Amino acid sequence: MTANAPARHDWLAFYVLCMGVLMIVLDTTIVNVALPSIKADLGFSETALAWVVNAYMLTYGGFLLLAGRLGDLLGHRRVFLIGIAAFTLASLVCGLATSRGLLVAARAAQGLGGAVVSAVALSLIMDLFTEAGDRARAMGIYGFVCAGGGSIGVLLGGLLTSALSWHWIFLVNLPIGVAVALATLRLVPGTRKPYEGRLDLAGAITVTLALTLATYATVNGNEAGWTSPHTLGVLAAALAMLAIFITVEMRVRTPLIPLGLFRHRNLSVASLIGVLWCAAMFAWFFLSALYMQQVLGYDPFRVGLAFLPANLVMAACSVGLSARLVMRFGIRLPLTAGLAIAAAGLALFARAPLDGRFVVDVLPAMTLLGLGAGIAFNPVLLAAMGDVAPDQSGLASGVVNTAFMMGGALGLAVLASLAAARTGTLQASGGPALAALNGGYHLAFVAGACFAAAAALAGATALRPQPAAREATLGAGE
Repeated sequence: MTANAPARHDWLAFYVLCMGVLMIVLDTTIVNVALPSIKADLGFSETALAWVVNAYMLTYGGFLLLAGRLGDLLGHRRVFLIGIAAFTLASLVCGLATSRGLLVAARAAQGLGGAVVSAVALSLIMDLFTEAGDRARAMGIYGFVCAGGGSIGVLLGGLLTSALSWHWIFLVNLPIGVAVALATLRLVPGTRKPYEGRLDLAGAITVTLALTLATYATVNGNEAGWTSPHTLGVLAAALAMLAIFITVEMRVRTPLIPLGLFRHRNLSVASLIGVLWCAAMFAWFFLSALYMQQVLGYDPFRVGLAFLPANLVMAACSVGLSARLVMRFGIRLPLTAGLAIAAAGLALFARAPLDGRFVVDVLPAMTLLGLGAGIAFNPVLLAAMGDVAPDQSGLASGVVNTAFMMGGALGLAVLASLAAARTGTLQASGGPALAALNGGYHLAFVAGACFAAAAALAGATALRPQPAAREATLGAGE
């Protein structure tokens, strides 16, 4: 009985951490459904409205690496609590906002808190579980929270906006944030000792500026034009900051990001896979939602319901099947198979017709995508975190989360540009407007399928089997 008590305690702590992460993930998408209501209530212009989303993305993407390193230096639990507190207070300000400027500023503060929580949560989870089977199962559940939370946000956003008002998509975070903070203090063990080292201030400033500028150029590229002097200038500034950062890291005694970290092959490969996979995921999530709304005429709540089967499949695979596959085969085979299945799902969406029916034209693709995502996310996370030292786990978590975020933002921008260009070409040739719109979505889905297939190829050819995975496989066979 006593031997099982610590295990139960660890799983309770894990679920608390997942609830905190889910709150962050939900907020990346829950706001999308409420944008028309926010626009009408606060008087946003079409251009300014984009900053309700972009302000969050900007600080979230810019501060992930710095937040991860602060977790290593100050203690992961302490930094997690700071992030939860910042996110919850910012959510209160968002919910009470009566002006455009205040809402955008509070969304930026939310992104900062979200970056802190996301960057250290994975490290705390890895600290909780050292046994291979428990760690594989935990990564599966965590992967579902990250991958499935977005579509849950659409459903919840539609429900809250319709039943109450847009303010409640933010105010609902208050009781969750307070409960997570209190439960974290009680259940999540603190870092035994903050790791030795000093904050590399020059590195922190330059890498944060580089990521913030790169995120800004990406999320604003479609509006400003990808070849415009403005976009090219911001990208050049981001590259210059990155070059300065690398120079600083090569010379300081205690760098923010030891460049040797990227000699961990699986971390580097998993980050590349994360960029490609999140580009494909955004193709699935955003473009399939647009197809159902703009082409099939679904309302936001019905769109959320349409994602429910995929979420259920993803949950079943993440919690059960994925962990067993990792224990049996290691990380490479499940990762490759999951990404290949997801690529097939996106390819199915690339043939979705104008008069599509849910059971025939949406459900099969959704099922394949839920299956693929449920299988793949667990081994991606294990690959990224499995071979780094404990004093670099927060930083490694920041690296892989940055790869996910930048891949998603860049993928969405590229795919939206491809869809818009294809739609414009079809309209110019005299095609019906709705058919042209659907043709643009088809091309974007094909590109998304290619991203997922490229991620599967990288996993199959470049990932190195981890010692833990081999041991887990041997243990499963004994």
